[in-house]
Amino acid sequence: MTEMVYGSIPVERGDPILPRWWSTLDKWSLSCVLMLCGIGLLLGLASSPPLAARNGFDPFHYVQRQAMFGGLALIAMLATTMMSPRLVRRLAVIGFAIAFLALAGLPFAGTDFGKGAVRWYSLGFASLQPSEFLKPGFVVVAAWMISASQHLGGPPGKSYSFVLTVMIVLLLAMQPDFGQACLILFAWGVMYFVAGAPITLLMLLAGVVAAAGTFAYSSSEHFARRIDGFLSPDVDPTTQLGYATNAIQQGGFFGVGVGEGQVKQSLPDAHTDFIIAVAAEEYGLLLVLVIIALYSAIVVRSLIRLMRERDPFIRLAGTGLACTFGVQAMINMGVAVRLLPAKGMTLPFVSYGGSSLIAGGIAVGMLLAFTRTRPQGEIGDILARRGAV
Repeated sequence: MTEMVYGSIPVERGDPILPRWWSTLDKWSLSCVLMLCGIGLLLGLASSPPLAARNGFDPFHYVQRQAMFGGLALIAMLATTMMSPRLVRRLAVIGFAIAFLALAGLPFAGTDFGKGAVRWYSLGFASLQPSEFLKPGFVVVAAWMISASQHLGGPPGKSYSFVLTVMIVLLLAMQPDFGQACLILFAWGVMYFVAGAPITLLMLLAGVVAAAGTFAYSSSEHFARRIDGFLSPDVDPTTQLGYATNAIQQGGFFGVGVGEGQVKQSLPDAHTDFIIAVAAEEYGLLLVLVIIALYSAIVVRSLIRLMRERDPFIRLAGTGLACTFGVQAMINMGVAVRLLPAKGMTLPFVSYGGSSLIAGGIAVGMLLAFTRTRPQGEIGDILARRGAV
């Protein structure tokens, strides 16, 4: 009756979905990711033709595949950024469960492709590395468990997440893949620290990790060989580390010139694990510093935005994803300059690899979804109001 007399009440429409998504997204971090993808294609053009020729493929076979996988990664990333944190969490739980089962099945159906570690499933047209997809799902699931334990009467989520971490680390060590195992343990440690873990517990955990490393050194020939090569005062010039070290020295500040590098002719993993050596040789320290700056910008901007977040789950998950992303890049570059032992870890969005690219796109998509601005009060204002009361 009221509407018949006075007319209907106008309903204001909200902003369209795409403009609202774009206005809340961290566009600087997105731009950095796109630039890393572009640099990855540039370095792929420089590093992969010799390998393609040795394997009987077209010169740009690996570049075309990297462009295809990179496109899929960007689609996955953009689609994930549009999701709400709750939807991200739900899909992450499902994805983590599938990846965990795939990881557990590697000893029975996996392959090592002649590299001495059973980390992949051969699909014929491509290969699948479950550990790459496990990482983002694990971070979100562990953050959910830890944040749930902070609620009054909540479950012992910290204990559950620790048990889950140990199970994953053991599965990865069986491959063996100690690099990914360390990354999983680091991600859990960062989130546990942010959640308020006592420093004594973290020191005890560091001692346990050191003891486990000593045991792995004495029982795993694969692990011991890499540690001995790292600790040796002399670098064998015919090894991957030797080729990479020489390439970095030859590059200098501005590089030897586009297409003039020689490391790609002798380094079998020039397009994957040691892609930074190709960048240093052909483009010099200048491009390496640009790459480091891009990774640093993504991590720092994400952490700054997460500091204003009120939801503990979003803070923990976003911190875990950002730190894992940055540390993986640091490990890859640290191995190339011989600051760390060889670990077989890719450089996110730059190295060749379908699993790495797509899983990295999903992980960064989750991070960008968590760092989107939401209608909430600043956490500093909330604490100030509580102090005033």
